[in-house]
Amino acid sequence: MHPAKLGLEIAGGLIILFTLIPIIKNDYWTFRVFEYPRLQKLFLNILIAIVFIYLGLETFFDGLFLAMLSANAIYIFSKVFPFTFFAKKVLLAAQKHEPKNRLRIISSNVFQDNKNTKGCLQILRKYDPDIILLLETDKFWYEGTKELAEKYPHQVLVPLENTYGMLLYSRLELIEPQVRYLVDEEIPSILTNVRLESGQEIVLYCVHPTPPVPGENSHSTERDKELLLVAKEVKENQLPCIVVGDLNDVAWSYTTELFTKISGMLDPRVGRGFYNTFHAKFPFLRFPLDHVFCSTDFKLIDLKRLPNFNSDHFPILIFLQYEARASEQQEEPVPDQDDLELAEEKINKEVPES
Repeated sequence: MHPAKLGLEIAGGLIILFTLIPIIKNDYWTFRVFEYPRLQKLFLNILIAIVFIYLGLETFFDGLFLAMLSANAIYIFSKVFPFTFFAKKVLLAAQKHEPKNRLRIISSNVFQDNKNTKGCLQILRKYDPDIILLLETDKFWYEGTKELAEKYPHQVLVPLENTYGMLLYSRLELIEPQVRYLVDEEIPSILTNVRLESGQEIVLYCVHPTPPVPGENSHSTERDKELLLVAKEVKENQLPCIVVGDLNDVAWSYTTELFTKISGMLDPRVGRGFYNTFHAKFPFLRFPLDHVFCSTDFKLIDLKRLPNFNSDHFPILIFLQYEARASEQQEEPVPDQDDLELAEEKINKEVPES
């Protein structure tokens, strides 16, 4: 046997193991964290297979190992395929011109320790959104972005020192905004109605649940519960809805898929790209963690990942248009009985101590 083959077999075996672990729907962080790097696993899987073939297939075991790698690569690709340009778009592009029904949102996790407020403000001035959501904002960021109030008279400001502060600025009227603590008394979310220039009201949910990582939250229970509570509210709401924020979950995870099915919301990335927003400083370790979902009442004008201003996240911009008949032209995700039961189980599960 070529001496490098043993190393490749060990590495390939680990890639296969890390692919299989998330299939177990356990909330403990070790089962959930391996959902994140699917693109990285796919790249490494293919690279190992290519090198293994180059070194030559000499035994039955070599062929079996290559077959396992190939099956693993096909499985991973099937999970990320919806976020490639080859997949069908679920959120259609807007064809009409209805400027008074349009809404441009920028969501940005600024990274609390980042002090580059000027860079942040420069990005916001350049792209000129109607609504701004800044996450991980403490008193420093509250003070450093106060000038936004001149252009954005409607605000919900929740600066916190625990990396879960939120600053919401809007030039559009916010109706009965609420700051809520759905699962944890230290983790806020924002719920507000927004009046578009046309007079049409929509509902905006701003969320930033905790991630399942050691040192912060050992389980995904709290995150999953918050997202699914919001999903149920969206489903019951009669108004058009948008959910925006750092969900601390990747676009292709089973919990994000469950969220879309329970809420009936559309993911604009499907059929368009990954839009990886984290980690901004490590290109190989990037995942789509910052999300915007919308109900079938909207169509897409633009979706962009914006330049970084020294945060660990890239900002994300979405430009949507409300259309009265859009829901007749787009298919809403529908949960089956197993999805409904799993969602209720997660919502009712007791949050374990970290």
